[in-house]
Amino acid sequence: MWRDALDAYLLFLLASGVSPGTVRLRMHHARRFARLAKSPSQITTEQLLGVLARDGLAPESRKAIRSSARKLFGWMFEEGLLEADPAARLPKIRVPAGVPRPAPEEVIARGLLLADERSKAMLMLAAYAGLRCCEIAKVHAGDIDGQLLHVVGKGGKQRSVPLHPMVAASLPATAGYLFPGQDNGHLSPLYVCKLIGRALPDGWTAHKLRHRFATAAYAVERDLFAVQQLLGHSTPVITARYTQLPADALHRAVLGAGPVVAA
Repeated sequence: MWRDALDAYLLFLLASGVSPGTVRLRMHHARRFARLAKSPSQITTEQLLGVLARDGLAPESRKAIRSSARKLFGWMFEEGLLEADPAARLPKIRVPAGVPRPAPEEVIARGLLLADERSKAMLMLAAYAGLRCCEIAKVHAGDIDGQLLHVVGKGGKQRSVPLHPMVAASLPATAGYLFPGQDNGHLSPLYVCKLIGRALPDGWTAHKLRHRFATAAYAVERDLFAVQQLLGHSTPVITARYTQLPADALHRAVLGAGPVVAA
């Protein structure tokens, strides 16, 4: 029953148009749930709670597992494969708001100095264009229109990102994918993250380069909405988690809100 159910669920996910990364994550979790019992009908809420309560899980991981469980067993219930949904009563998981940690310029400079040409182009796209690894992996020559890069982000959302001339000059000259590989013709997002991570000093990741871009872009015009559009976020609330305030922002705010001195 698990095999048939998971095959049908995979088809459902693909037909829903969710991103390949989401499909992989949902199916990874589904296979973990399948190890809990011989058939889906034997899965209990207590078993799923045990998975969520496991020691060492980060809040983000708990939230992702809960979401996968709600999606999978909710779908099974709607399809008539289950008489009751064991994930319906799983508690909501609160994830603490993240703190921006933009990669310093010296970290990026060191990475660019040590990286090969392919990894250097990836670093440039992350640090100076704000692209995610999954977006870098799929950049195609046809997506570049002069100094403008057309990006398809999470959930199929499209945006256009102006390219700094130095970033444009660093990109490989090709008629196809800029980073060809075996994942539908291009490198996998995971491998892109790995290559960027190898080029950076320990403790720094591709995601911190995206924080750097958000922080630097915000410092120019102090326009959070513009940064949101560049990063492809659904709300400015998310963008704020990526953006570190300029060093003088609080000082300037206090001076601006100070008492008016009479002439």
